[in-house]
Amino acid sequence: MARAVTLIRSASLSDVAEYAYASTVPAEARLIFLAGACPLNDDGSTAAIGDYAGQAAKAIENMQAALAASGASLQDVISTRVLVASARQEDLVAAWEVVRDSFADHDVPSTLMGVTVLGYKDQLVEIEAVAAVLDS
Repeated sequence: MARAVTLIRSASLSDVAEYAYASTVPAEARLIFLAGACPLNDDGSTAAIGDYAGQAAKAIENMQAALAASGASLQDVISTRVLVASARQEDLVAAWEVVRDSFADHDVPSTLMGVTVLGYKDQLVEIEAVAAVLDS
């Protein structure tokens, strides 16, 4: 299947970042704007309470369900924003490593942010994303 997303790298920017610095899609691509994927179970309870990596994994799982309902997958994501309710860099990294590993070689441009609080009780992680697909 043809993919809409092209990841862009630049030799003039550091290669330390674990993601591409930009991405593009052709004009004919259908954009999909996802709400923040939260680490919620089917019953609405928060998954993996107190566990940054566990909540990131559940958020990715929920994101994949929203993408599938939109006719897309992680490979169609253009960019992400990972929100982590912590001021500790190691907590942000714990969540980021799960996100990075989930996307594997499709290392989309991403922003990792520490925030003071998220919307659900005991929520530590939320992941926003934009995707694009080429409809036949």
